[in-house]
Amino acid sequence: MKKILMRRKAAIEARMNEIRADLEGDKTEASAVEQLQKEVDDLAAELEEIKKALENPEDDEEPEDEPAAPAGGEEGRTGDEPEQNENRSGIDSEKRNAIVNNIMRSLSSESRTKAKKSEQRKAFANLLVGRISESEARAMGVETSNGKVLIPETLSKEIITYAQEENLLRKYGSVVRTKGTQGYPILVKKAKAQRIKTERTLENPIPQTDIDFDEVFLNPSEIDALVLVTKKLLAMTDMPVEQAVIEELKKSYVDQEANYFFNSTDNPGSLIQKAVAFTHSDTDVYNKLVRLKNTVPTSKLKNARWMMNRSALTAIETLKDKNGNPLLRESYIEGSFGYKILNFPVDVTDYVDAGTPDVPRLYFGDFSSFHIQDVINSMEVSKLLEKYSDTNHVGFKIWHLNDGQLVYGPYEPTVFKLELTDGTTSA
Repeated sequence: MKKILMRRKAAIEARMNEIRADLEGDKTEASAVEQLQKEVDDLAAELEEIKKALENPEDDEEPEDEPAAPAGGEEGRTGDEPEQNENRSGIDSEKRNAIVNNIMRSLSSESRTKAKKSEQRKAFANLLVGRISESEARAMGVETSNGKVLIPETLSKEIITYAQEENLLRKYGSVVRTKGTQGYPILVKKAKAQRIKTERTLENPIPQTDIDFDEVFLNPSEIDALVLVTKKLLAMTDMPVEQAVIEELKKSYVDQEANYFFNSTDNPGSLIQKAVAFTHSDTDVYNKLVRLKNTVPTSKLKNARWMMNRSALTAIETLKDKNGNPLLRESYIEGSFGYKILNFPVDVTDYVDAGTPDVPRLYFGDFSSFHIQDVINSMEVSKLLEKYSDTNHVGFKIWHLNDGQLVYGPYEPTVFKLELTDGTTSA
């Protein structure tokens, strides 16, 4: 569908450029102006609808490259630029300008926007490795302050998108971007209703029961990562070192963030600390999985899924029935390792290892209760020259403020943890 819309969009823009070229090239009869005006209005309305449809995020199909618009004047020219011989064909200049201005407002500026973003990204990367000055970078839209470079929004989104792919808690958790304090109320005392068979009297009023809430506040802290590059490499190579620096910053940042969310002992809401340890006397692994599934509150099962390390996946895949056949069967799930366990999707990540990859560890529950706060406009990069000058290196440090915690109340735990070790469970 998107390809069809893109082709229609290109055709409309080509026709608009053709009309514009005719108007500006003295090729239009005065009697045709009214008809052209109506045609341009209709094309502009259709083009606006197509642009809205193409912006629909639910359509994941990759758009094709936009065909280049036919020559009809330079792209940067506007309809209110002075023209020579304005009444060459007897067309009223105001009508001519109105049509041309309508065309220019409607023509796509996406290519210019993409070019500007690409230029800003390139300027940011070149500033990092010292190929351009701060003033040159600022002229291209890169914000700098006291040796720190605020990561452009487009690159910041790229880093967060990469983080979402690698850090499953970002993928399935709830993310909020704000500068203020973010709190989440949780119920710690429930109301209680009563049944009475006799009518209420002044001597027998309704007993009062209180409900009580506590609140969990996210506390953003610094997440940073550092990569070093030799000065010799920066000075002599023709390779795009700046792109490699950005890629390494992305990877090291995400690794630090994911470990903080999954396994940090300094984070009271990290998954390994906050998930409820599941224990049961049953030593059969399959039975444990069934009992664990049925422990999650019914209201949380709708969005529940398994998250485990490779050791746990291996332990589950090798389960056999009495006839030696695998208890679990493959079923295709887009974006996962292709499994469902007890009809719930499975994700496998090494971050569940928590430094012990040989321990089969898994989590089950609704991971949308893992809340993440990103502080707006806090992602930045610093270039460290003097600190590593004695070893002829240049340091690049990425810095960001955020927090991520598993949040649930005592009456409705959302995520449980199970370790499959020698037929027993451990927290």
